[in-house]
Amino acid sequence: MEKKHKVSDLQTHTGVEVMRCYQCGKCTAGCVLASEMNYPPSYLMRLLQTGSKENYNKILSSNSIWLCLNCENCLGRCPMEIDIPKMMDYLRTQSIKENKLHPDSKPILAFHRAFLDSVKSTGRLYEIGLIMNFKFRTFRFLQDLNIAPGMYLKGKLHLLPEKIRDRRSMKRIFAQTIENAKTDNK
Repeated sequence: MEKKHKVSDLQTHTGVEVMRCYQCGKCTAGCVLASEMNYPPSYLMRLLQTGSKENYNKILSSNSIWLCLNCENCLGRCPMEIDIPKMMDYLRTQSIKENKLHPDSKPILAFHRAFLDSVKSTGRLYEIGLIMNFKFRTFRFLQDLNIAPGMYLKGKLHLLPEKIRDRRSMKRIFAQTIENAKTDNK
């Protein structure tokens, strides 16, 4: 039965038991971005509880999973201690894997990838590299251009990246994480 298969995969990979949610709504009440989401956290939990493939696909195609800040307000408020942020991480991974990104989510994913690329190459965040990478991914070349000179003059932007000594270790960490993800998905 494929209906329950996706939700059981979620539980297997995250330990999150969506059926424990009794729809009190405290997660949504505490979520600062609930009003911006297609499906606020409590509704998203209800969609998962139905076990329907159609609802699961709606979730993967929604902007809700990408807007989640992983701030853990929902987890802190939940009387059942359901780890919604962990679940959101898993759903984002599945959304990428199944190529079901919401169009409004593409800049968020572009920023995420640009951030990781920056850390992977220097071991630290290199803001100018991050910004350039993000702008090339999204073609938003002129967005926020007027604030760059002020940030540079205040010492907030450095022209050259600061690098950690052992960047090979950082690359090994990234490689190991990717390998672990492949193993977990088998």
